[in-house]
Amino acid sequence: MVAKTNGSEVVHGFPHLDTVRTAITALYRRLSRETVLSYAPSVVPADVAFADQDDLHLGAQRVARALVHQLRLPDARMIISFREMHHAASVELAAGPEYFIELNDRFRTHRRDIGAALAHEIMHVVLHRLDLSFPDTRDNEILTDTATTYLGAGWLLLDAFREDSVSSQKLGYLTPEEFGYVLAKRAMAFDEDPSPWFTSPQAYTAYTRGRVQALRDAQRPPLTAAGWAGRHRYAKDRRHAQATAVENTGRAEGAGWAGSAGSVGSAVYGFEPGPDGMRVSFDCPTCHQRIRVPVRGRVRARCGLCRTILECDT
Repeated sequence: MVAKTNGSEVVHGFPHLDTVRTAITALYRRLSRETVLSYAPSVVPADVAFADQDDLHLGAQRVARALVHQLRLPDARMIISFREMHHAASVELAAGPEYFIELNDRFRTHRRDIGAALAHEIMHVVLHRLDLSFPDTRDNEILTDTATTYLGAGWLLLDAFREDSVSSQKLGYLTPEEFGYVLAKRAMAFDEDPSPWFTSPQAYTAYTRGRVQALRDAQRPPLTAAGWAGRHRYAKDRRHAQATAVENTGRAEGAGWAGSAGSVGSAVYGFEPGPDGMRVSFDCPTCHQRIRVPVRGRVRARCGLCRTILECDT
């Protein structure tokens, strides 16, 4: 796990958003909707609180047990030690049931962030047991951060973000706003409000910015919640797709051309021919699985992966 501290600039914004969305889809595919929803509620602050007067090792073990319970690893034991190291933490992915986690020595005096570091490393164990990974190392770390947050322990990682005019700290590979985005996606799916848990004002600000981005996912055409500008652009793209389909059909009939209209649209949605007429494809705003529905006005669709009911105007 990477940590950024003084002298290392914290990246902001949403540079990894495509990978984050792919990670959410991968979670639903590997776990199922029912299993994902079983990770409610999130771990509560009282269970991972770490006071300065607490014994370092006993306190770390207590927090680890709370996170093991949250992340559904009842038969796993975390053995925690501290040493000087470049990264914030690391875990040895063995067969289990014991897993050895090493934390950076600086956590001896920064105990409030031990839970955040442990959450990321314990999620590595979860994903290892699920045999769920991405081939690229950095993408795999983004998957780990995303899964930690979406399954109820990642608000700790966002709360570890602190930044002022002279210093900064951030744990994990996601930007603060991307942590806020995933946390907001979880809040919507689980009907949960994490805002009272933040002790860092910068973390709360990042959450609100991430939430704005998450809300946009549910306000894009062809969803009925899309705004006027989006609906206007969608109608224009639909007319273009329909004209292209008619043109290609005429070419095929007149010259024996054996092609198809292909996909026409934007990165948000695409039009393509189907056996019963034109269809539009778009991402489910909950799990980001691609959905295809016929272009025929008002349509109610259900995502086959997360089973979210979607009101569409195609």
